[in-house]
Amino acid sequence: MKPVFTPRVMALTVAAVTSAGMSTLSHGEASGKPSDKFDLSYWNITLPLDADGDEKIDSVSVADIQNYSHPDFFYLNEAGEMVFTAANKAMTTPNSSNTRSELRQMLRGTNTDVGTHTPGNNFALQANPAGQIFGGKLNATLKVNHVAERAGHPEKFPAYSMVVGQIHADKNKEQMAEGRGFGYGNEPLKIYFKKWPEHDTGSVFWNYERNLEKDDPDRTDISYVVWGNGWDNPADPGDSGIALGEEFSYEVDVQGNVMFLKFESPGRETREFQINLADNVDPFGNVDEKDNPMGYAEDFMYFKAGAYNQCSTKDAEGIWYAACPGTGDWAVDKANGDYASASFSRLVLSDPTQE
Repeated sequence: MKPVFTPRVMALTVAAVTSAGMSTLSHGEASGKPSDKFDLSYWNITLPLDADGDEKIDSVSVADIQNYSHPDFFYLNEAGEMVFTAANKAMTTPNSSNTRSELRQMLRGTNTDVGTHTPGNNFALQANPAGQIFGGKLNATLKVNHVAERAGHPEKFPAYSMVVGQIHADKNKEQMAEGRGFGYGNEPLKIYFKKWPEHDTGSVFWNYERNLEKDDPDRTDISYVVWGNGWDNPADPGDSGIALGEEFSYEVDVQGNVMFLKFESPGRETREFQINLADNVDPFGNVDEKDNPMGYAEDFMYFKAGAYNQCSTKDAEGIWYAACPGTGDWAVDKANGDYASASFSRLVLSDPTQE
């Protein structure tokens, strides 16, 4: 079935990209709003802020993001790159201890008559009988500028890491109540960068989360190495890793029921993966008996991109709580290296490749 979603595609690759090394732009050196260079017609953004004082994290709509930037957390730098930054300690979404400056795909564009959590605003796999929009593609080129440099529990896998791209399933209480194994709001894809502070290079890997209910002990992430190491390996990746400020690209292409992934970086081996998201077979053809046997077959999904800081300041049991330092004062946290940041030179949504 031909997908319904046909956005205006703008392949915006910035030619004037700076050489390796993190951006040093200060508060006053942002060069414009991201929509000057990027097509944000199908994105809103969540920011690590509560600017209006309503005790809720700020979200900027598709309509408003066309004229929006923030000099610290979301702006266009002098190279024409879209910069996302999130301190370790700041406002977060409900039930999360991880901060983010992150775009969320909104297939409805500015048509708010279409509900955020309806099939008209989220793509589906071909296996989903209630789907209206099937699949999609996301292309990104970026550099990671910085990841958190300190962690109280460095042995916990998310320490020193950030997520720069996702597919997120929509949380749906009605689906959960049906008991068919969908609607949990899990993540079939998270693209990570992780760098230990004593290493010169970091690792790029992607995680697949088993699509199980929150309290199921088997609901966990499975990590697949792109360059360097997986998230559970503290060894120095050396020349096999990616340095801060080093450019790389990812393509996520969901066709039918299959997610195709491609990762590229100048001078490095291109890495490709594919996985059927409507069953429990991993990218290497092995059946995962602990996963939902239908994968994400009847979920509704959306892309995300930006800086999703994984270095939680929460100190608790479980792998996600690395007890990373943070004061909540951005100037202090920036000076202490307690934040995550990435600069995108390309970010393009389009229809999936036709089989």
